[in-house]
Amino acid sequence: MRRFIKTAFLLAMVCLILWGGVKLLKVGYRFFQEMIYPVKYEDIVGKEASEYNLDPAMVYAVIRAESSFRPSAVSSKGAHGLMQITEPTFDWLQTKMENAESLTVEDLDRPEINIRYGCKLLSILFGQYSSTETALCAYNAGMGRVGEWLSDPAYSSDGETLHTIPFPETERYVENVMENYRVYHDLYQFELNGGVMNVEKK
Repeated sequence: MRRFIKTAFLLAMVCLILWGGVKLLKVGYRFFQEMIYPVKYEDIVGKEASEYNLDPAMVYAVIRAESSFRPSAVSSKGAHGLMQITEPTFDWLQTKMENAESLTVEDLDRPEINIRYGCKLLSILFGQYSSTETALCAYNAGMGRVGEWLSDPAYSSDGETLHTIPFPETERYVENVMENYRVYHDLYQFELNGGVMNVEKK
């Protein structure tokens, strides 16, 4: 009987240790995910996402894919800042803004400017294209190039969506952003109220 009690006690202890280990692993994994999928610039993202009727999770997904949250990032193609906007695109976007300030490409290093214009661009693209993936293709490759793809039966069967993305870089980019978007929604609950964003962990 004593041997049975001792064995049962040891089994219970092993189960408890294993359960604690699993819980610790889950907590550690969650902490790791929150580190690599951070929520930063909440005031700016909340304001601009509300202004342009965007899901904050998508804004964060794009920022993570574009710059990994480095505000002074500059790509080999001359794209600047958190949402990686090129100078020609920035100049064009300024013509689309009401009461636009007189800004230069150096201003794209400022998070409030970069996120404002990046969100403006996303809102234009989501209004232009019928699918999120096609809009993201345009963010990465440009509207002109996506227009060519949509008019080619090799890439689009309906002229509105792409069944094939001919640029591997753009294909990977879209996959990356959509995966970021999924993870941000898994980790956080975003609520917008009058330009103020509330973020809660799920």
